[in-house]
Amino acid sequence: MDTLGGAEFAPTSTYLSTSTCGLLPRRSVEAVRRLAEDIAAGWAGGSGSFEATEAARASFGRIVGVGAERVAIGGSVAVHVGLIAASLPAGAEVVAPEGEFSSVVTPFVARGDLKVRYVPLERIAEAVGPGTALVALSAVQSADGRVADLAAVRGAASAHGARVLLDASQAAGWLPLEAGEYDYTVTAGFKYLLCPRGASFLTVTEDAQRSLAPVHAGWLAAEDLSRGSYGPVEEFARSARRYDEPPAFLAYHAAEHSLALVEQVGVERIHAHGTALAARFRRGLTELGYAPVPGESAIVAVPGLGDREPELARAGIVVAARAGNMRASFHLYNSEADVDRALDVLSG
Repeated sequence: MDTLGGAEFAPTSTYLSTSTCGLLPRRSVEAVRRLAEDIAAGWAGGSGSFEATEAARASFGRIVGVGAERVAIGGSVAVHVGLIAASLPAGAEVVAPEGEFSSVVTPFVARGDLKVRYVPLERIAEAVGPGTALVALSAVQSADGRVADLAAVRGAASAHGARVLLDASQAAGWLPLEAGEYDYTVTAGFKYLLCPRGASFLTVTEDAQRSLAPVHAGWLAAEDLSRGSYGPVEEFARSARRYDEPPAFLAYHAAEHSLALVEQVGVERIHAHGTALAARFRRGLTELGYAPVPGESAIVAVPGLGDREPELARAGIVVAARAGNMRASFHLYNSEADVDRALDVLSG
């Protein structure tokens, strides 16, 4: 099975760690280079282009199935989650999976006046009750690649009047998602969306916007940007742009092109490619006597094997060690040869 990335990628390692950080396509690297050179030469006119930011916003929206007016841009998942945490009333209950990624839960804990309750991922839907204000979880778990039963979570939340916050950082770009099915989604762009760090996305339904205040708003949150620079913003944007953070232009100039590539290849094709490679890796691991976490994720984790990461690195194979697991993740630039190289080293 060949890669889907073509000439856009040229890794010098066997790179199986997209869940840590995705590889930048050549077109994105060139976009950063052009902007950096323009800034250095004094031709940038303000360090970057809002057109690039808007193109990235719209492209991300198409990838996750919502209009650009429902997408806010920013720099990190933790800031997006902090915005949502600030909107909850004191004493509100937040339900989250045990072992959830820190950025998804810490802003709620840091409030100090919210009730955060942790349950096993497989019991998250049944844990939602009439007192639950929000369910916060990742679509795909960072530590081991497990995919949540999202339909069950949505059903339970709807039955009890709770909102759902979905972190799509380990999913968007390979797992087909409809962001509009969740009150909020937050997504780091630097993994399967192939963007640099500094590009992240928040989606908010129209209903959820009614109770989400733009507490970190600056001039970019104004409906009329020509009048928002001095003094307080008089009218906030009628779209999710009211929740924007100021864009890191170098990241967003690259993001425009990275997201266009994901669209060009197609999430369905990437999903089929990545999960097929992951299935091959799971079969090979099982034949070697290991016990990978079962499932159909593009992320494969092997409990207790995290200490093999340095050995694999010395052989030019990049994986990650997470929570004691060896974690390998597969994307459009990987091939069956990558799988077989990793299995060969592990067999030794």
